[in-house]
This record gives sequence, C-alpha cells and structure tokens, in this order.
Amino acid sequence: MDVILIKDVDKIGRANTVVKVKEGYARNFLFPHNLAKPATAASLKKLAEEEKIRSAQLAKIKAEAEVVRQRLDNFSLTIPALTQGEEKLYGGIHAHDISEALKGEGFAVDKSAVVLDEPIKNLGIYEIPVRLHPEVTAKIKVWVVKK
Repeated sequence: MDVILIKDVDKIGRANTVVKVKEGYARNFLFPHNLAKPATAASLKKLAEEEKIRSAQLAKIKAEAEVVRQRLDNFSLTIPALTQGEEKLYGGIHAHDISEALKGEGFAVDKSAVVLDEPIKNLGIYEIPVRLHPEVTAKIKVWVVKK
C-alpha cells in the first residue's frame, strides 16, 4: 500500500514522501498516530503543489544567501583584542565575537554560521568561512590587532 508520510518515521522514510508499506502497518500504526495518510490521486497532486512551493522558497533563501556571500567575500573585519606580550591574546576570539562584530557592520550572521575550529589566540590575519546556507559559504578576512 502506498502512503504519504506526514512526519519522519524511523526506518520508513522522511516527511512528505511516498512510501510503500504493508496495509496492516499503515492501518494499525501510521494512520492512528497521524504519521501518514493514504496516497490518493488528490493527495498526490496536493503533495506535488506543496513541493513546488517549498522548492521555490528554498531557491529564494539560497539566492538571498548568495547575495550576502558576494558582499562578505570582499569584506575585511578588524577586531581589536588585548594581548599579553607581543603576539598572544588574553583569552581568544571566538565565533560569537566574530558574529557580534559582523552584526555591528550590518550583517545578520548567527554565531553557528561562523566555522571556527578553535578560538583565535594570536594576532594576525585569518580567513574564516561563514556558512550562510548548506550550499553557500563565504570567506571573510579577520584582522586581529592589538588594542
């Protein structure tokens, strides 16, 4: 029996997909728990329309991320930091600090978007990737200078 999953079901499939399951499983488990609905002609047509709308929304989000990436690729950020000695920083520069500095410059970037393996602990110039979308990543130059 073909059903359309409403929610993700382990070992069966993801939401909004058509899967083939045994009739008893669908009737006794999936339908009563509102995890699936029967795959009728009308519901398949509605699913296709929803998928079209969803893909248009995702394309729009990706296009917006591309515009931000083009602005960020040519962007250089200067972060002043306290140092001990010549090169070493007190503490370090974290993804949160870079995110806050970008917000100060007019870019709405979440700290989870800044890909920083470990905190920056020395003065210098760093190229930091910023993941704006699963398929769009920008690289910004971060200058860490003495305060």
